[in-house]
Amino acid sequence: MTVGEQRPAARRSGWRWLREVFIVVACSVILSLLIKTFLVQPFWIPSGSMENTLIPGDRILVSKLTPRFQQINRGDVIVFSDPGGWLQGQQDAPPRAGLSGVVQNALEFVGLYPAGDNHLIKRVIGLPGDHVVCCNAAGQITVNGVALKETELYPGEAPSSKKFNITVPADSVWVMGDHRGDSADSRFHDDGTGATGSVPISDVTGRAVVVIWPWDRIGGLSDYPDIYDIPSKGSGQ
Repeated sequence: MTVGEQRPAARRSGWRWLREVFIVVACSVILSLLIKTFLVQPFWIPSGSMENTLIPGDRILVSKLTPRFQQINRGDVIVFSDPGGWLQGQQDAPPRAGLSGVVQNALEFVGLYPAGDNHLIKRVIGLPGDHVVCCNAAGQITVNGVALKETELYPGEAPSSKKFNITVPADSVWVMGDHRGDSADSRFHDDGTGATGSVPISDVTGRAVVVIWPWDRIGGLSDYPDIYDIPSKGSGQ
């Protein structure tokens, strides 16, 4: 074989290699996009409203099987898009600039970079039809007349400094942060009935299931079934 015959063979080999790399990358992106859309998506925690369950900078995985295929339960930690004005007045994250910003936006779109800027994360306290009240004589929140013995709250934190007496509308949930003194949650967006402070289930992205970063905080997130296992009053999801 002459040198001239070797060069086309080398070029064909190079193109074959590039084609295989492209196919692998394209399949990986498509698979990641499908996983993000239907199964799980990474998010990052921007604030202290869920301390000490979650702290700023934590990276979490959110299951998208809830609420599409699995019901939301009391005690679940959920991620949801802004129902309307919840993020108003909060400091926006700095815009992503330059090539790194383009890359981060692209990776976030396909599910390989944690999202979080336009979402909130809270714990579900009340389901559709639940009567949620703050507070009883002992300072506890009650759901359908049952007092919650909330052990997941930020150390030294009261269940709520703001009183309320609401019924959760159909197809919605009442949510609160674990760090009640640093959480602008359902309590602060309600008209006193539960109608405006509750989050529509259609706005729920999914249920947070595990912390994946940093290494020393890796672990599952509890829904505290011993606290939130309360008979529902009706209405269903």
